[in-house]
Parts: sequence; C-alpha cells; structure tokens
Amino acid sequence: MRHLSTYFPGPTVRFALFAAALLCTQLLMTIAADASSRIKDIADFEGIRENQLIGYGLVVGLNGTGDSLNNTPFTQQSLQAMLERLGVNTRNSALNTNTVAAVMVTANLPPFSTQGTRIDVNVSALGDSSSLQGGTLLVTPLVGADGEVYAIAQGSVAIAGFTAQGDAASITQGVPTAGRIANGGLVERELEFKLASLTNVRLALRNPDLTTARRVALSINELIGMPTAEPVDPATVQLELPRQYDGNIVDLLTDIEQLIIEPDLAAKVVINEASGIIVMGQDVKVSRVAVAQGNLTVTIAETPEVVQPLPFANGETAVVPRTELNVNTDPDAKLAIVPGTVTLKQLVDGLNALGIGPRDMISILQAIKASGALQAEIEVL
Repeated sequence: MRHLSTYFPGPTVRFALFAAALLCTQLLMTIAADASSRIKDIADFEGIRENQLIGYGLVVGLNGTGDSLNNTPFTQQSLQAMLERLGVNTRNSALNTNTVAAVMVTANLPPFSTQGTRIDVNVSALGDSSSLQGGTLLVTPLVGADGEVYAIAQGSVAIAGFTAQGDAASITQGVPTAGRIANGGLVERELEFKLASLTNVRLALRNPDLTTARRVALSINELIGMPTAEPVDPATVQLELPRQYDGNIVDLLTDIEQLIIEPDLAAKVVINEASGIIVMGQDVKVSRVAVAQGNLTVTIAETPEVVQPLPFANGETAVVPRTELNVNTDPDAKLAIVPGTVTLKQLVDGLNALGIGPRDMISILQAIKASGALQAEIEVL
C-alpha cells in the first residue's frame, strides 16, 4: 500500500509548484502587457485636441545681437509702429539700433483651456539677429487658424545656445536664435466646445488599421454590454452614448480609454538611407531565397611625374600623368540561403551572419523585395 505522500505532495513540493505556477502566470501577463496597449495611447477622442497659435512680435534688450535695420525693413517698420502706439513719432527719423529683433511666436493651446490659463510659447528670430540671449518679448497677440486672438505672449526669452566671438575666431553652441518662454502666454479666449452635450463620440486611431479599429469597437461593446460602437473606417470608431451614461460622458470616456487591446500592425520595413537605420516590424516574413553579397572596390591613384629637360637643351619642363587603376572583388563572398517563413530574429541573425553592414543590408532588403520574397512593405525615409 502506497503512502499518502505519494498522492499528496509535501509542503516543499507544493510551495515549489505554487511558485512555478505564479512565475508562469506573471510571465504570461508580462508578454500580454508588452503586446497590448490602452485605447488612451493609440486613439484620440474627437474634439479633445490642441490648437496651434502663431504671432509676430519684437524682442528688445539684446546686447548688440539684434536685427540690422538697414537689412530688415520689417523690423524697422514694426519698431516705428510700436513707438507710435506709445505716443512716440519716429516716421522721419533714421533709426539705427541693434538691440531689437523681429520674431515669430508659436504656441499650442491645450483643450478646454480657460481664460487666465498660462501656456508655454516658443520664440524664433525672423531677421538677421545673431542671438536672442537676454531679450524680452513685448506683448504679442497669438491668433488661431480662424484669425481670432486666443492668447497674449510676453516675457523674458530663455535660449539653450550661445555665441562667443573674438577677432580671429568664433564659436556657436546650440541655436541662440530660438528660445522659449515658460508660462509666457496668457489665454484670453476659450474655445466653444461642449463635451457634455455630445450624443455620440468618434475615436480617431493614430495608426489607422482595420483590425485595430474592429478590436477597439468589440472591446467597447463588451464593456458597455450592448452594441454601441462600430468601426466606420480604418481610422475611425463611432460610439453612440449609451443610456446608462446619459449626461455623464466623462465617466464613459474615462472607462473607455483604460481598456486594453492589442493593436495590429502591417508588416513594414522602414529604411533611412541617409543614416543607415533599418527598422523592421515583428510580422515581416521572408520566403525561401538565396542571397550573395560581394564587395567590388575600384581604386584610382594619380602619381604625376615631372620631366626636366637636359642641360643647355631648348626643352621645357613637363608633367607626365601616371594613373594606377586597381579593381578588387571579395573572393570570400558566398551564396547563403535564407529559409522561408522565418521569424524576425532569424531574419536578422541570417543577414548578420553574412558579415555585412547596415548600408549593404539596405540594398539586400530592397533586392529581396524586388524578387518578391519579402512579404512586407518597404518605406524609405
């Protein structure tokens, strides 16, 4: 007769099994979390968005690094117009100051900003100013796309670069002609958007995809318990306000943006030929194909030779060209077979095994795509 411990493990064994099960559960949860995202991170709600503002102004108080008024007439005209508004007439006077610079001021108006809210503004030189260090932006209206003034900007400009110059050398670090004013904008006009009065909401996917849009709609319907969301196109999910959330759309949007789904991405290879960067998605597949890579090197060297005439001869000194031309090929280049339906890691390992650099790999990927063996889209930046 067997002992009961044969059928019922002891405390040590039970603890080990429990720890192993807990580790497997955590591993599966980690994998699922890595492959999934919140709706909040992959989609935007229509109407909840920023608006771009722009304005034209003057920065004063520069230490001789402002615009030269002779080369930038718009700075002189702006300075004269500003002085006239302050009661100073300089129309017939010759202004010659280098402490003023014309600038463009930009900012983003956050959604639901109320009057009196502070926002950050960016300041960029428009004329031939060499630096905005130490300057102060005067009152500048910031307008939106509709031409209405939504904010006023003013304050000291902080720049991240500097310029130092001597008689024979100069150094410039960063961009001294662009700066930022933290909390330098004051909101004066609110956007007319009533979120609480909406009866339907549209979600805009940041990466349009049919499968992702359908998964978002299914996840929302599962949360609410009734079919209220439907994908309209690859980038839009239409949502009707359910009865249980009537009058409280903020709670509905809060619940929706916390839902976890797994976005679906198309197989794509992104190539930046200027920097030699290659980025491949996890769904990139390659059919069975053979790849060979060999380097062809052509070396041209010029060694001109000077020929002198003999003494007491009537000849002239001449330069005779001498050109050496060498053509070398890689004798160790071999034909390698990349197996079909490989994973991304296997594809990268196979290409690295050929001993090639990123730029040669770009040409190989384009050649594999031309042969029809690369099951992905190539996008060249």
